[in-house]
Amino acid sequence: MTTAEESPGTTAAEETPRNETDAVAPAAPPNLAWIGVGIVLVVVLGYATKYLDKNVPVWLAGTGLARISKSVEYPIYAIAIGLLGNLVLTVTGVRDRLAGGFRTEFFIKTGLVLLGASINLSLLVTAAGPAILQALLLISGVFLFTWWFAGKLGLEEKLRALLASAVSICGVSAAIAAAGAVRARREQLAYAASLVIVFALPSIFLLPYLADVLGLSDAVAGAWIGGNIDTTAAVTAAGALAGESALKVATIVKVTQNALIGFVAIALTAYFAFKVERSESAQRPGAIELWRRFPKFVLGFVAASIIGTWYAKTAAAADNTAAQAVATNLRTWFLIFAFVSIGLEFRVRSLREAGWRPVAVFAGATVVNIVLALALASLLFANFTV
Repeated sequence: MTTAEESPGTTAAEETPRNETDAVAPAAPPNLAWIGVGIVLVVVLGYATKYLDKNVPVWLAGTGLARISKSVEYPIYAIAIGLLGNLVLTVTGVRDRLAGGFRTEFFIKTGLVLLGASINLSLLVTAAGPAILQALLLISGVFLFTWWFAGKLGLEEKLRALLASAVSICGVSAAIAAAGAVRARREQLAYAASLVIVFALPSIFLLPYLADVLGLSDAVAGAWIGGNIDTTAAVTAAGALAGESALKVATIVKVTQNALIGFVAIALTAYFAFKVERSESAQRPGAIELWRRFPKFVLGFVAASIIGTWYAKTAAAADNTAAQAVATNLRTWFLIFAFVSIGLEFRVRSLREAGWRPVAVFAGATVVNIVLALALASLLFANFTV
C-alpha cells in the first residue's frame, strides 16, 4: 500500500483511480450474511452499553467512585465497548468481514433526525442565522489554512483536498464527498478517515470539560462543540456530555455545516476538472450534481423539527410528553449504536501508514479550528438563549 508520505512523488497514472467511484467503492461485493452478523454485534454491544449505563452507578453506590460513575454517560460506555470489541475482532481476524455492519453514518443520521423532533422550530430558526455565519467563516478559514499548510509540507493535492474538507466541515462524510469530487484513491480516503476518528475521540471528552472549566454558557459551549469536532457522531456524543441544551445548539451548528458539503464538493470538482486535471471535455457541475451531493438527512432533521413543533402545539400535554419520551428513547438507541460503531471502525493501521505529515497537518488544522470556533461561538452566541 502506498503511504501518504509517498504521495508527492506519485505519477498522474498512479493518482487516477480506475473509475470515478474507485476512491469509495469496496474492493469486492459485500457479503450480506457478514453484514447481518456485524449489525447484530452492534445491537448486542449497544444493549451492553445500556446495561452498564444503568447498573454501574448502582454497583458503585456508597464507594469512592460513586460520584464519578454518575458523571459517566452512555457515549463513554458505548465508545469504550466498541473499542474493546474492535480489539477482539482484530485479534480473531474477523473484523474486516463484519465491518459492513458497522453503519455509523446510518445510525447517527437516524438519531439526529429523531433529535430534530425534540427541537422547537423557533430555536432552529433563531439559531440558523448565527450558525450559518459561523459555518461560512469557520469552514473558509480552516479549509484555507489546511490547504496552505498541507501544501507547505508537500502533500499531494488530492490528499490536501480530503484533509481540508474533513477537518473544516464534518469529518468522514466530507472526506468521502471530496474523494468523489477529486477522484482520490482509497488509501488517501483511509488516511483522512483514520485521522478524523483519532482526533475526534479525545475531543468528545476534552471539549465538554474545557467548556465547563471556561464557564461557557450552554449556547456557546454547544456552538463551539458543533463547530469544532469533525464528525457528527462525535459532536452528538460531546453535546450529550455537555447537556441537553448544549446538544441542541451543537446539532444545529453541525447540521448547518453539513449542509455545505455539496457546495464544497462542487467547488472541488470544478477546481480539479478545470485547473488541476485540465480536462477540456469535462462538463461543468450543475444544480443536479449539487443536489446529488447534498446531505439529505438535513432535510429530515428540519422536517422532524417542524412536525414535532406542530404536534406539541396541537396535542394535549400528556400526549406530547409521551410522544417526546418515545422519540427520545429511540434517539438514544440509535446514538448508542452509532457510538459503538465509532469504536468498532477505528483503525490504528491506517493511521500508522499515513506517515507524519498528514498527522501534522491535521493536528495544526485542529488547533486552528479549536481557537477560531471558540472565538466565533463566543461572539455569535454570547447572548443566545436555549
